[in-house]
This record gives sequence, structure tokens and C-alpha cells, in this order.
Amino acid sequence: MSAVNPLNITLIGAGMITYDVLLPAIYHLQRLGMIGKIDICALNTAPLKTLKESKEMAEAFPGQSFNAFPALDEPEDKMFPDLYKDMLANAEPRNAAVVAVPDQLHYPIVMEALKNNQHVLCVKPLVLKYEQAVEIENIAREKGLFIGVEYHKRFDRRSLIARRHYQAGNFGEFVMGEAKLIEPYLYRGSNFQNWFTCENTDPFVYIGCHYVDLIYFITGLKPVGVSVQGVKGKFPNGNEGYMWSQGRVTFENGAVLSVTNGLGYPDEGAGSNEQGLVAYCESEGKTCLFEHKDNFRGVSHSYKDPIGCGGTVFNYVNPDFFQYVPWEGPGYKPLGYGFDSVANILTAIQGVRQRVAGLSEDEVLAKSRELIAEVDAKGLIATPANSSINELVTEAARVSILNNGDYVKIVYGDSPRIEAK
Repeated sequence: MSAVNPLNITLIGAGMITYDVLLPAIYHLQRLGMIGKIDICALNTAPLKTLKESKEMAEAFPGQSFNAFPALDEPEDKMFPDLYKDMLANAEPRNAAVVAVPDQLHYPIVMEALKNNQHVLCVKPLVLKYEQAVEIENIAREKGLFIGVEYHKRFDRRSLIARRHYQAGNFGEFVMGEAKLIEPYLYRGSNFQNWFTCENTDPFVYIGCHYVDLIYFITGLKPVGVSVQGVKGKFPNGNEGYMWSQGRVTFENGAVLSVTNGLGYPDEGAGSNEQGLVAYCESEGKTCLFEHKDNFRGVSHSYKDPIGCGGTVFNYVNPDFFQYVPWEGPGYKPLGYGFDSVANILTAIQGVRQRVAGLSEDEVLAKSRELIAEVDAKGLIATPANSSINELVTEAARVSILNNGDYVKIVYGDSPRIEAK
């Protein structure tokens, strides 16, 4: 995977997903030769220090590090809200910006990255409005820049197996399903309390979107209506947020998916969350199903001391999403579909860069557009061109939850849009 011209990374956001998945994946790709310089920008120095001082990462990636912005000697209470703009302006064109910030900040940062001619990996959802996704798609196409949205459940082997069998007709047609993703209670005491507020986002948009995208990814069916009811609560700092949500998504064939989400899995519970999907299908003279129990994958550990997200002794261990394991190189390597998702997006970006190297400016644009269109058509990596149904669902969900669960239609055709009552 080594590269003559390695991909430089400007990572914006140093929170939980950066610690748990993004930076470890980038570090591993760096030692394989694909990644060059790593710059990480945060609002202040506190999360950057957490990354720098992590014993877990030091053991996994001995000798590797990143450039911190702001500098670590700045006071932790000093904020740098616009520093990312300077970093993107100074980044070498046609490298990669990785956007890992709260949902409502994705749009301005992705737009700034495109302004400065950067390919983009963005955590899900890409943006909160469909028209913003279309705008991003058009600008990226004009500039020949790749946008990948990190819906990592697409790279779970079980999702890929289900997609293959569904497309082969082995399940029949999806008609009814139930999904659940309850994150741990301890999220309420984290930085979530500063941004996960009612006016910004909710559990359906933040995590339920994974399963709506997964049904679309597996079946190809488009959602045509959304209703989301929320239950509010107070964070420790007094901010009000939706702690729970219950969504109902209708698809173009009349199928219905129920989606339950929240920040409330007991910290003392085995495993760090509760999640899964069951989908029932109709076939000629029979019914079929596919079911994924995502929180329990057949592995249990009982440790001598509390360990893991909730600090528990007995744990349901997920070997499939993200784990550090021994390998033939130094430290440990990341393993699982969380790593695979990041690696596939960054590999796609690097593939575009390498295949246009040495071409004229006009040839670079034409060839980049051709290569990006191939990824769009393949449909494995989520891009604005092949997954903007997610932005329609997100936009509809926000209107619905803010109006006490009103049903919001999704209309396609020449001008896709939502229609509230």
C-alpha cells in the first residue's frame, strides 16, 4: 500500500470518534506507507492532549505522532473556532480533509475543505439538509474532488453478505423491520452535553441514520416518509437534549422500519451499547428475514478489573467493529469494519491522486471525475451522489421531531425534497 506521493491528512475534530477509530486507522495507514503528514485541529487543546497522552495509542503505534493545532502549550480554556480555516488554506491541494465534528458543523467545514481543493472524508451524516448535499456534490464534481461519508456499518461483513443475497433475490422483498441503537449513559457527561442539544441534533439523526442507510444499502429501496418522536432530558450542565427517539421510516414499496435510539444504555451493563437490526421480507409462498445482533457477537470476557467503555468486569466483546490485535509489525494493528471503512475511503482518495499524477490540469479534472463516478456507481462507499437519500431522511427527521412526531413526506423526481404537513 506504499505510495510515492503519500496522502497528507488534515483532521478537524479530536473527540471520541477520532480517538476510537479515525486516528488509529490513519496511523496504521501511515506506517504502511500510504499516509504522510498528519495535522489535527481541535477547538482547544484538551482533546489534543488526550490523544497525545494516550498509553493505548502509544502501545499500538510506537513512535508515531501528529502535529497539534492549536499548540499544546495554549491554555485549555482558550478557544480557536476558526483555526481550521487557516489549516485548510495552508494544506497542499488535492490531499485529504477528515471532518469529525458535531453534525451541525459538517456543512461549513466540508465547504471550506472544497474551497481549498481538498478531498474529504466526513463522519455521518454528511449534512443536515438535502440541498447542502447537492451543493457539495456539484462543487466536488466541478473540482474533481472525492467526498466519502463514513457509514461504517456498510463495511460490516454481515451487511455485505446481506446485500449480496438481497440483490440475488434470496430474501424476497423487504416489508417490515426493527432497528435499535442505544449508546451508553456516560455520553451524557461527555462533550455531548455542549452540542447534542435539541436545536442541533437528536439520537435518530446521530445514530439511527446508520440503520436507515443500511436498509437502503442492502435493499436499494428509497425512504418516502419519516416520523420521529423524541423524549427530552437534561445534561449535567443543564442543557436540554433529546435523550431518546423513536422513528418510523416508510419506504417506496410500503415497507416500514422502526428505529429506536438513545443515550441511555446502563454504564454497568455488559457491553457498551444495545444495537441490532431485524428485517422481514416477503417472497412467493413464504417469508424470509435477515437479523444482525450487533451488541452481542458471541464473545464474552470477564476481567480481573473493570475495563471498557462502561468500566465493567464482565463484557460482551465486539470483535468485528474495532479492536487492536497483535500483528507481524510493531505495536498492534486495528482490525474490523470501523478500520475498513476509513481505509477504503482514504484508499479511494489516494487511488484518484495516484492515477492522475503527472497529467495536465484539464486531464486531472476529467480523469478524477471518471474515477469518482466509478465509486459512485459501485455504491459501497457512501458519497453525495449515491447516498443523498440520507440527507432527505435527516432533514425530514429534524422537522418531525421538532414538531412532536409529525409525518414528513419525501418526494423524489426532478427536484427531490421534503413536504411537511
